Amino acid sequence: MKKTKVITTEDILLKLCQSVSTVLTSATQSSVTYSAMVQKITKTTLKPDYGCFVLFDGGFSGLVVINFTSKAALELYTNYMRNMGMPEEELAIHHNSDEVGDVLGELMNQLVGDFTNKVRKELQTNITQNQPKMLSINKQVVLSVDTNLERPQARRVTFSTEDNNIFYLEFAMDKTEFIQMEEFEVQPDECPDTIIEQARSKQAEKDASKSEAVDNSQDLLDELGI
Repeated sequence: MKKTKVITTEDILLKLCQSVSTVLTSATQSSVTYSAMVQKITKTTLKPDYGCFVLFDGGFSGLVVINFTSKAALELYTNYMRNMGMPEEELAIHHNSDEVGDVLGELMNQLVGDFTNKVRKELQTNITQNQPKMLSINKQVVLSVDTNLERPQARRVTFSTEDNNIFYLEFAMDKTEFIQMEEFEVQPDECPDTIIEQARSKQAEKDASKSEAVDNSQDLLDELGI
Protein backbone atom coordinates (compact mmCIF):
# COMPACT_ATOMS: atom_id res chain seq x y z
CA MET A 1 0.00 0.00 0.00
CA LYS A 2 1.45 3.37 -0.99
CA LYS A 3 2.22 5.93 1.72
CA THR A 4 -0.24 8.83 1.87
CA LYS A 5 1.36 12.26 1.49
CA VAL A 6 0.02 14.96 3.83
CA ILE A 7 0.68 18.70 3.32
CA THR A 8 0.45 20.74 6.55
CA THR A 9 0.55 24.43 7.47
CA GLU A 10 4.35 24.30 7.74
CA ASP A 11 4.61 22.84 4.22
CA ILE A 12 2.44 25.65 2.84
CA LEU A 13 4.49 28.21 4.79
CA LEU A 14 7.66 26.77 3.23
CA LYS A 15 6.20 27.30 -0.25
CA LEU A 16 5.46 30.92 0.69
CA CYS A 17 9.00 31.44 2.02
CA GLN A 18 10.43 30.01 -1.20
CA SER A 19 8.29 32.41 -3.24
CA VAL A 20 9.44 35.40 -1.16
CA SER A 21 13.11 34.43 -1.45
CA THR A 22 12.97 33.55 -5.17
CA VAL A 23 11.02 36.62 -6.30
CA LEU A 24 12.99 39.15 -4.23
CA THR A 25 16.34 37.60 -5.18
CA SER A 26 15.42 37.69 -8.86
CA ALA A 27 13.90 41.19 -8.78
CA THR A 28 16.79 42.79 -6.89
CA GLN A 29 19.63 40.61 -8.22
CA SER A 30 20.78 40.21 -4.61
CA SER A 31 20.55 37.40 -2.07
CA VAL A 32 17.41 37.22 0.09
CA THR A 33 17.31 34.22 2.45
CA TYR A 34 15.04 32.92 5.21
CA SER A 35 15.72 31.29 8.56
CA ALA A 36 15.49 27.52 8.91
CA MET A 37 13.52 28.09 12.12
CA VAL A 38 9.87 29.15 12.26
CA GLN A 39 8.20 30.81 15.24
CA LYS A 40 4.65 30.09 16.41
CA ILE A 41 2.80 33.31 17.25
CA THR A 42 -0.68 34.09 18.53
CA LYS A 43 -1.49 37.09 16.33
CA THR A 44 -0.21 38.95 13.27
CA THR A 45 0.92 42.54 13.69
CA LEU A 46 2.06 45.44 11.52
CA LYS A 47 5.36 46.85 12.80
CA PRO A 48 7.73 49.71 11.88
CA ASP A 49 8.96 50.84 9.52
CA TYR A 50 6.89 49.39 6.67
CA GLY A 51 4.05 46.93 7.15
CA CYS A 52 2.44 45.24 4.18
CA PHE A 53 -0.41 42.74 4.18
CA VAL A 54 -2.38 40.69 1.67
CA LEU A 55 -5.53 38.64 2.21
CA PHE A 56 -6.22 35.51 0.21
CA ASP A 57 -9.26 33.27 -0.07
CA GLY A 58 -10.46 30.22 -1.98
CA GLY A 59 -9.31 26.66 -1.27
CA PHE A 60 -8.20 28.00 2.09
CA SER A 61 -8.21 31.48 3.65
CA GLY A 62 -5.32 33.37 5.13
CA LEU A 63 -3.27 36.49 5.61
CA VAL A 64 0.32 37.35 4.68
CA VAL A 65 2.12 40.17 6.52
CA ILE A 66 5.65 41.41 5.84
CA ASN A 67 7.26 43.92 8.19
CA PHE A 68 10.28 45.72 6.73
CA THR A 69 12.81 47.71 8.73
CA SER A 70 13.79 51.03 7.12
CA LYS A 71 17.21 49.66 6.10
CA ALA A 72 15.77 46.48 4.56
CA ALA A 73 13.09 48.47 2.72
CA LEU A 74 15.60 50.94 1.28
CA GLU A 75 18.04 48.20 0.28
CA LEU A 76 15.40 46.17 -1.58
CA TYR A 77 14.03 49.30 -3.26
CA THR A 78 17.49 50.50 -4.33
CA ASN A 79 18.62 47.13 -5.69
CA TYR A 80 15.32 46.65 -7.55
CA MET A 81 15.46 50.08 -9.21
CA ARG A 82 19.14 49.65 -10.14
CA ASN A 83 18.25 46.31 -11.70
CA MET A 84 15.51 48.09 -13.67
CA GLY A 85 18.09 50.58 -14.98
CA MET A 86 17.13 53.60 -12.86
CA PRO A 87 19.93 56.24 -12.76
CA GLU A 88 21.59 56.54 -9.35
CA GLU A 89 20.75 60.23 -8.99
CA GLU A 90 17.02 59.52 -9.40
CA LEU A 91 16.80 56.97 -6.58
CA ALA A 92 14.92 57.85 -3.38
CA ILE A 93 17.18 58.18 -0.34
CA HIS A 94 14.54 58.10 2.43
CA HIS A 95 12.70 54.91 3.34
CA ASN A 96 9.39 56.74 3.82
CA SER A 97 9.35 58.11 0.26
CA ASP A 98 6.27 57.20 -1.77
CA GLU A 99 8.48 55.52 -4.38
CA VAL A 100 9.81 53.04 -1.80
CA GLY A 101 6.31 52.10 -0.67
CA ASP A 102 5.14 51.68 -4.27
CA VAL A 103 8.04 49.35 -5.10
CA LEU A 104 7.56 47.24 -1.96
CA GLY A 105 3.85 46.94 -2.77
CA GLU A 106 4.67 45.79 -6.32
CA LEU A 107 7.19 43.23 -5.03
CA MET A 108 4.63 41.99 -2.51
CA ASN A 109 2.13 41.53 -5.32
CA GLN A 110 4.66 39.55 -7.36
CA LEU A 111 5.71 37.22 -4.56
CA VAL A 112 2.15 36.45 -3.45
CA GLY A 113 1.26 35.84 -7.11
CA ASP A 114 4.12 33.34 -7.32
CA PHE A 115 2.83 31.67 -4.14
CA THR A 116 -0.75 31.36 -5.44
CA ASN A 117 0.64 29.82 -8.63
CA LYS A 118 2.55 27.25 -6.54
CA VAL A 119 -0.61 26.42 -4.61
CA ARG A 120 -2.57 25.92 -7.82
CA LYS A 121 0.02 23.57 -9.30
CA GLU A 122 1.27 21.68 -6.25
CA LEU A 123 -1.86 21.52 -4.08
CA GLN A 124 -4.38 21.26 -6.93
CA THR A 125 -6.54 24.04 -5.49
CA ASN A 126 -7.07 27.72 -6.18
CA ILE A 127 -6.67 30.81 -4.01
CA THR A 128 -7.12 34.46 -4.96
CA GLN A 129 -5.45 37.51 -3.42
CA ASN A 130 -6.49 41.10 -2.91
CA GLN A 131 -4.32 44.12 -3.70
CA PRO A 132 -1.43 44.47 -1.19
CA LYS A 133 -1.85 47.23 1.40
CA MET A 134 1.38 49.04 2.39
CA LEU A 135 1.64 51.26 5.48
CA SER A 136 4.55 53.38 6.70
CA ILE A 137 4.29 53.32 10.50
CA ASN A 138 6.39 54.47 13.44
CA LYS A 139 4.78 52.52 16.25
CA GLN A 140 3.52 48.99 16.64
CA VAL A 141 0.00 48.39 15.39
CA VAL A 142 -1.99 45.25 16.10
CA LEU A 143 -3.41 44.02 12.82
CA SER A 144 -6.89 42.63 13.19
CA VAL A 145 -8.44 41.72 9.85
CA ASP A 146 -11.53 39.57 9.35
CA THR A 147 -10.20 36.60 7.41
CA ASN A 148 -13.06 34.23 8.33
CA LEU A 149 -10.57 31.84 9.94
CA GLU A 150 -12.26 29.24 12.13
CA ARG A 151 -9.09 27.68 13.58
CA PRO A 152 -6.31 30.15 12.81
CA GLN A 153 -2.65 29.23 12.94
CA ALA A 154 0.00 31.96 12.85
CA ARG A 155 3.73 31.73 12.13
CA ARG A 156 6.67 34.15 11.85
CA VAL A 157 9.83 33.69 9.77
CA THR A 158 12.93 35.89 9.73
CA PHE A 159 14.42 36.96 6.38
CA SER A 160 17.85 38.49 5.68
CA THR A 161 18.99 40.65 2.78
CA GLU A 162 22.43 40.53 1.19
CA ASP A 163 23.58 43.35 3.49
CA ASN A 164 22.21 41.46 6.53
CA ASN A 165 19.22 43.74 7.01
CA ILE A 166 16.28 41.94 8.58
CA PHE A 167 12.58 41.77 7.77
CA TYR A 168 9.83 39.47 9.01
CA LEU A 169 7.13 37.42 7.32
CA GLU A 170 4.00 36.63 9.34
CA PHE A 171 1.49 34.12 8.02
CA ALA A 172 -1.96 33.18 9.31
CA MET A 173 -4.25 30.55 7.81
CA ASP A 174 -6.91 27.99 8.65
CA LYS A 175 -5.66 24.84 10.34
CA THR A 176 -5.96 22.44 7.45
CA GLU A 177 -4.24 19.55 5.70
CA PHE A 178 -4.04 18.47 2.08
CA ILE A 179 -3.93 14.71 1.58
CA GLN A 180 -2.68 13.40 -1.75
CA MET A 181 -4.85 10.48 -2.89
CA GLU A 182 -3.30 9.91 -6.32
CA GLU A 183 -0.01 10.65 -8.03
CA PHE A 184 0.11 13.66 -10.35
CA GLU A 185 2.79 15.51 -12.24
CA VAL A 186 3.49 19.14 -11.39
CA GLN A 187 3.95 21.09 -14.59
CA PRO A 188 7.12 23.24 -14.49
CA ASP A 189 6.87 26.96 -15.17
CA GLU A 190 7.88 27.98 -18.67
CA CYS A 191 10.69 30.54 -18.66
CA PRO A 192 9.83 33.40 -21.07
CA ASP A 193 13.45 33.57 -22.23
CA THR A 194 13.38 29.85 -23.04
CA ILE A 195 10.15 30.19 -25.04
CA ILE A 196 11.59 33.10 -27.04
CA GLU A 197 14.85 31.21 -27.67
CA GLN A 198 12.95 28.10 -28.83
CA ALA A 199 10.89 30.24 -31.24
CA ARG A 200 14.05 31.84 -32.59
CA SER A 201 15.70 28.43 -33.07
CA LYS A 202 12.68 27.09 -34.97
CA GLN A 203 12.60 30.18 -37.18
CA ALA A 204 16.34 29.86 -37.84
CA GLU A 205 15.85 26.20 -38.83
CA LYS A 206 13.04 27.16 -41.22
CA ASP A 207 15.16 29.91 -42.77
CA ALA A 208 18.08 27.50 -43.16
CA SER A 209 15.83 24.90 -44.83
CA LYS A 210 14.46 27.50 -47.28
CA SER A 211 17.98 28.70 -48.06
CA GLU A 212 19.15 25.12 -48.66
CA ALA A 213 16.18 24.42 -50.96
CA VAL A 214 16.95 27.56 -53.00
CA ASP A 215 20.62 26.56 -53.26
CA ASN A 216 19.69 23.03 -54.43
CA SER A 217 17.32 24.43 -57.07
CA GLN A 218 20.02 26.80 -58.33
CA ASP A 219 22.56 23.95 -58.52
CA LEU A 220 20.11 21.91 -60.63
CA LEU A 221 19.52 24.84 -62.98
CA ASP A 222 23.27 25.37 -63.29
CA GLU A 223 23.78 21.69 -64.19
CA LEU A 224 21.10 21.95 -66.87
CA GLY A 225 22.69 25.14 -68.17
CA ILE A 226 19.59 27.18 -67.57
